[in-house]
Amino acid sequence: MIQGLYAITPDTCSPERLNVMVLAAAMGGARVLQYRRKGAFGKDKLEEARAVRKICLEHRVIFVVNDDPMLAGDTEADGLHLGRHDCSIGGARRLLGPSILIGMSCYDDLDRARHACSDGADYVAFGSFFPSLVKPDAARASVSLLGEARRTLPRPLVAIGGITIENASVLIHAGADAVAVISDLFNASDVKARAADYADLFARILSEPSRKETT
Repeated sequence: MIQGLYAITPDTCSPERLNVMVLAAAMGGARVLQYRRKGAFGKDKLEEARAVRKICLEHRVIFVVNDDPMLAGDTEADGLHLGRHDCSIGGARRLLGPSILIGMSCYDDLDRARHACSDGADYVAFGSFFPSLVKPDAARASVSLLGEARRTLPRPLVAIGGITIENASVLIHAGADAVAVISDLFNASDVKARAADYADLFARILSEPSRKETT
């Protein structure tokens, strides 16, 4: 199930450092890990992704590959995340089979999310909700969009973009099932502790009666 801290790997570290940080995030309570490494290619990328996949398996973290159906197949990933310019959901299913989780970036577009759900997406992601260091020019989504999506879409909702431990609660209260985090997690001095902070935040909010009624 897509819920809780959804960690996305950073580009600016070595493979060895990446493994250390992924392990720390997993031990701290990350529930999903998306492998997104725009600077890795070929055999090196495959070996790196397989190492990350192994950590996720050992710690029961859902392993998702960004944009690359072939890599998802080669690593036996749990999921594939698609963006605006990637292959279709149907194409990914034909290549990878019916059991793989497929997520779709929907930016600030609720209609796109409706179509994605109709096409068989297992979750949809909205954002950027806050200014993002990774994608400073990303489209901005309003927090109210999450509330409307929560009322009308039958899939888990992921919020992304500039999320920190200080602002994540606004998105969870608005209806996000998961928050996708890069910088605030992997730039933290203690990655395991920061992941645990997010896990505690979700546990606290999801135990509130008002939140239980909407899930």
